[in-house]
Order: sequence, then C-alpha cells, then structure tokens
Amino acid sequence: MKRIPQLTLTVLFAVLFFQAATAKVKLPAIVSSNMVLQRNTTVVLWGWADANQQLNIDASWLTAPLQVTADKEGNWRVEVKTNNSTDPQVIKINSSDTNITLDNVVFGEVWLCSGQSNMQQSLDGYAGQPTFGANKAIAHAANPNLRLFTAARKGAKTPLADLEEYTGWEQAHAGNVRSFSAIAYFFGQQLQEILDVPVGMIHTSWGGSSVQAWISKEAMSNYQEVDLDEVDISKTTNRIPTALYNAMIHPLIPYTIKGALWYQGESNRDEPDKYTQLFPVMVKDWRTRWEIGDFPFYYVQIAPFWYNDHEVFNSYKNTAFLRESQLKSAELIPNSGMAVTLDIGSEYCIHPPQKQEVADRLLYFALNQTYGYETVDCNGPVFESKEEKDGGLLLHFKHAEMGLFTPTHLEGFEIAGPDKVFYPAQAKITGRKSILVSSDQVPTPVEVRYGWSNWLEGTLFDTNMLPASSFRTDNWNDATRAEMQEASN
Repeated sequence: MKRIPQLTLTVLFAVLFFQAATAKVKLPAIVSSNMVLQRNTTVVLWGWADANQQLNIDASWLTAPLQVTADKEGNWRVEVKTNNSTDPQVIKINSSDTNITLDNVVFGEVWLCSGQSNMQQSLDGYAGQPTFGANKAIAHAANPNLRLFTAARKGAKTPLADLEEYTGWEQAHAGNVRSFSAIAYFFGQQLQEILDVPVGMIHTSWGGSSVQAWISKEAMSNYQEVDLDEVDISKTTNRIPTALYNAMIHPLIPYTIKGALWYQGESNRDEPDKYTQLFPVMVKDWRTRWEIGDFPFYYVQIAPFWYNDHEVFNSYKNTAFLRESQLKSAELIPNSGMAVTLDIGSEYCIHPPQKQEVADRLLYFALNQTYGYETVDCNGPVFESKEEKDGGLLLHFKHAEMGLFTPTHLEGFEIAGPDKVFYPAQAKITGRKSILVSSDQVPTPVEVRYGWSNWLEGTLFDTNMLPASSFRTDNWNDATRAEMQEASN
C-alpha cells in the first residue's frame, strides 16, 4: 500500500477542519447582540448553514422554540413575532455544530437612513464644516435605548449576501455618536425620547453618490442597460448604477424596518427630469424587496448653494429644477414626505451645519404620518392655485392652516407676462393665507416663480416656521430673466 506523506495528511486535515469550521451557522452582520427588532410585528431572522441543516431558535419572549431547516444551498430564514416589551431579550440559535447567543436584544422602532454626504455628515462634521449643536449632543449621548448600526462605504457588481464592512449594533454613547450620521442621530434621539421606547438607527450612505447607484439592476434595467462586467468597481464607485444597492442595501434586506430617511440629490442636480423618474423607482424598488408594504419614506430637499453660478435661470444648472423634481416626488411616492431646507442653506458650503433642524423636520413627518401625532405640523406651505387680482397674481397655498408668515419681508418672487420675461416682484401676504405678487414692469402678469435660483434664503413659512419650497406656476422651457435679457441686448 502506498503511504500518504505526513505533509499531505496535515494539509488534508487542515482542509477538512476548515470546511467544518466554515460550515457552522452564520448570521448576517445586521443580526447580532444589541440589535433593535421592530416591535409588535413579524420580523425575519436569517442566515446560512450546511445544506439541509436543522436549527433550533429559542427566543426569550416565545413560549416554545422554533425549528428551521436550511435549504439545499444552505440558506435559512424564519419569521418571528415580536411584542411591545421594553425588557432586554435573548435569542439562542443552536445546531449540531453551533451555539450562538444574542444578548441585549430589544424591541422598538427601526429606521434606515441613506443618501449622500449631507446624510453621511457626522456630529463631528467635515474639516472646517461643523455640525451645529454637536458638542452638546455628544455630551448627552449616553442612551442604552438608542442603538446605532453603520454600513461601511462599499460597492459591488452583484448583490452581496452580507455586508463586507460595518460597525455593529451599539448603544449610543459619547464615543460612538460623534462619528455617526448627525441627522440619523438627532432623529433617533428625539424619537426615542418622545415615544419612550428603544430606537434603532441603521446608517448606510455615501457622499457624492447618485440615485442610480442605489437602485437594483432589475429596476434600473427598465431605464438603461446595466453591465458591470468590465467596470472597475474601485473608481467612482458611488456613481456606478446598482453598485451601492448591491453592497449597502441588499445585505440589509429583509431586516424589518419601520421606515426610511433619505437625503440625496446634489449629484443628480443636472438631470432633474431623470430624477423625477428614477427617485420614485428607487423607493418602489426598496419597498418591493423588503416585502413589508409601502413603509414610510421621508426625504430632504437639497438646500440652496451657489454651485459656482448665481446667474443661471432657465438652465438645469439652476438647482431649482432639481428641487422642483423633489417636490413633485412627494406626490408620486405614496406614504412619503419632504423636509424643505430653503431657509437653512449655506451659500459657499454644500453641507449646511443645521442638521438638527433637518432632523426635526423629518421627525415631524414621522410623528404626524406614522405615529399618529396629528397635532404636530409637518408640511410647510405648498402652492396650489393662482388668480388675477389688482394688477397682480394672487397665489393660494395648501398646508397653511393657520396662515402664512415671513420673519422679515417676502423676497425671491419674480413675475412674468406673456413675453415670458421674469422681473423682480413685490410680494405681500394678504388675507393671511394668500400672497399678492405684482410688478410695475409687468402690466399683464401671467406666471410667478419663487426662489428660482441656486442660492437664496427662503422667506416664506407657515406659522410653525416650516418653509415653503421654491416653486413656479409655469412650465415654460424658454423663459428668461429681465437682467439677462438686457445683458444680451
């Protein structure tokens, strides 16, 4: 008999040992100790094991263990009912070769937060770009009932089963909140305090990313061909269609969430028509894949910023068109709401420091539309209709139940006649709920625009200081501004 060399036996043993070790039950990164499971609903626990392996799941709040068997590919998942208990729970997952214990699991409200750099901005801010209120927030951060999870910035050519890099579930404290999304933190901290239940915030965003990067291949393929076989995924990853969905969203599904928060759009500012199409597609795509219905989706309108050009007007270099696209999306996306930031932009910094105010406005939508706090106002004024009056145009608004307000005087209004030339206009609140817009230079007014520029400071609010978005009453694609027309003559 031919003898097998000792080295070969050693290698064979190592291979068999490695296979046995890797065959043990594995959980996705998002399912771990310290996690928040959505309360009083049905959640999913899932993972991987040997093909056809049997698992026993013993959860402290259940009266009997659950049994589940992995399929022939080694995938397994089980649905588990949660309740309203605020006590820490324990989950034990056992198989023939694995014993996993998940400690300090709580039931509460789970929100996913995503987008680009304004959502990514931490309490620490960026170099030379602060987050207002951060120091106080960090000092008061310790809260065992606020839990944080962050997916690292990664891209992939195909959907990943699990996150490659991440910061796992942790209770909020001064050491970890400073590097966490400021908007997500401010939102979660207040929601936890108001509802008095545990809250889990999942942060997955990437600065400079396009909306196309966050959509699945199946959904994107209806609008453009997606073939990443020859694409270098390491370059401009955050702009590659489907790449961030594959690596930063897909691995989180089907972890049950209550809703999602979104702050993105600057990277799509030169294609507002496409954004009007693709942003609702992204939301529908996510909702379809989570299979928990039309969960709440609240998002932030991009803030004013000069974008290296104050003077553009009827060009897509004017981000008022992208803001208009986002305004339209509120009507196109069911169970959604848009936080307007027309009053808190920063002229020469694309990252406004008032992240607390942004979080507040998102929170108002969640309280009003998701949690039944109907007396909490969440919508600023929205243009509804116009009529000719006293040589001007009288504008009417919805979501102005207690009237309109300006802290100084109304600015940023322009008015045009049939020649489609817009002139600076006088605007005044009349009857508390309408605005009369006029100009001596426009004797026959037909259309109005408000805030129609890259940079401005919003002046129109409701009585709860929720701002109106920039808007236009026309749909002209060949309008001009008087000063520009004069310059060209």
